[in-house]
Amino acid sequence: MRVLVVEDERKIADFIRKGLSEQGYAVDVAYDGDEAVEWPAVAEFDVIILDVMLPLRDGIEVCSVLRQRGLRTPILMLTAKDAVEDRVRGLDSGADDYLVKPFAFAELLARLRALTRRQPAVLGAVLQVGDLVLDTATRKVVRGGTPIDLTTKEYAILEYLMRHPNQVLTRTMMAEHVWNYDFDNASNVIDVHIRNLRRRIDDPFPAKLIQTVRGAGYRISARPTE
Repeated sequence: MRVLVVEDERKIADFIRKGLSEQGYAVDVAYDGDEAVEWPAVAEFDVIILDVMLPLRDGIEVCSVLRQRGLRTPILMLTAKDAVEDRVRGLDSGADDYLVKPFAFAELLARLRALTRRQPAVLGAVLQVGDLVLDTATRKVVRGGTPIDLTTKEYAILEYLMRHPNQVLTRTMMAEHVWNYDFDNASNVIDVHIRNLRRRIDDPFPAKLIQTVRGAGYRISARPTE
């Protein structure tokens, strides 16, 4: 999952980026309102964490501009203001949820999971393809009743694949959702992670779920290849 964090206080921004990165999110950061309205034009994000108090444009204006442009990405607003009227302004500007500073990081994660579950392509906390089950709340992966341990990046790639079952995902698509903007999109890096995933979730089982689509990319499916 790829996240845009919009926060002008660099210590807070670094805290959020580090925490999300440790959870397997790909994170990009904008430090003012002008950067915030430009980022979604050059990259696709699964969710935006948007602070209200920003230089150049505040979060309310940023949210309004993005919604006027037709952006449907879920937006979680952060603010030190907890008055009802402030929350109403944020939600009326187009935000999907609201979190007051200071906040517990566990709550931030829970709210991000809830926001991403609202999207049609990723509905539900538990993802399943065939006998492979991934629980996004506990980050546990099980196939045929057997727990499977994955690295952070392997989990992130598998989650992205399972959120789009039976769909062909290119290496570029996977890189953009699992790594941030600074990632050097070398296809062999994706291929290495896919090979490692196959060793863990496919090799010990008769049915192979991760499929290569020559010249296009990869997909995960319980359907046999054509």
